[in-house]
Amino acid sequence: MLRTNNSIVICGPCKNGAMFESDALFELEQEQDHAGSVGFAEMAQLPLEELMAPDWAAALSPVEKQLRDVLTFVAGEVAAGHQVLPAPSNVLRAFRQPLHEVKVLIVGQDPYPTPGHPVGLSFSVDPHVRPIPRSLANIYRELETDLGLPPKVHGDLSAWAQQGVLLLNRVMTVRAGAAGSHRRKGWEEITTAAVEALANRRRPGGSPLPLVAVLWGKDAESVRPLLPGVPAVSSAHPSPLSASRGFFGSRPFSRINSLLREQGAAEVMWELPPSA
Repeated sequence: MLRTNNSIVICGPCKNGAMFESDALFELEQEQDHAGSVGFAEMAQLPLEELMAPDWAAALSPVEKQLRDVLTFVAGEVAAGHQVLPAPSNVLRAFRQPLHEVKVLIVGQDPYPTPGHPVGLSFSVDPHVRPIPRSLANIYRELETDLGLPPKVHGDLSAWAQQGVLLLNRVMTVRAGAAGSHRRKGWEEITTAAVEALANRRRPGGSPLPLVAVLWGKDAESVRPLLPGVPAVSSAHPSPLSASRGFFGSRPFSRINSLLREQGAAEVMWELPPSA
């Protein structure tokens, strides 16, 4: 169970051990002033198993204190009158996807700083956002060039996440309107531990589980030392400032699938639903 400022999201195990989010949101009485800070402050006190999939909770237990510290910092930001994105219930959304199911890691920077946009998955936005962010529009443009898949009008990438694509921002919160504002506040320690946990997964016989890392831009490249032996697809970032310097034409999606096949893993079906 995860309590937000005005609702509770019910999570529980699926048949395959994954965590699911119930369709039902049980409305609560509106909290008092600074209600948003209550959500983050409560998160800082909850057991890890109530915030993320069980295998992620086990993997991130060595940095549990650091996670509670950064959530407490974020709660303080809200208490001081700052709007923090994404919503509390979405901050750790990437970790609701079981660790053992991940086969592709796409590393982002920090959440979109525009209210209503970030949803806790790197590069993805709320399904109703129009127009979609320019970086995501460039990703769609390259997807069409690479695989012939026309761009979608929405920016919801959850269909990729459901196939084992971990859309992980290096920094998991941001002040509204202030890109990069929560860098070096503690999130990097958490996501470093997460990337290391992915790289260290092993089958019962000792061989590594299939994994492809997607490193777009310098921030993402900084995690490469954490991924020894993991094949990577690297290029410039899809931002309008850099996409023409190596992202366009890099054909990442077909390269990812080729690397997955080489490891005996199923390809990702990159085509998104026509509407979210």
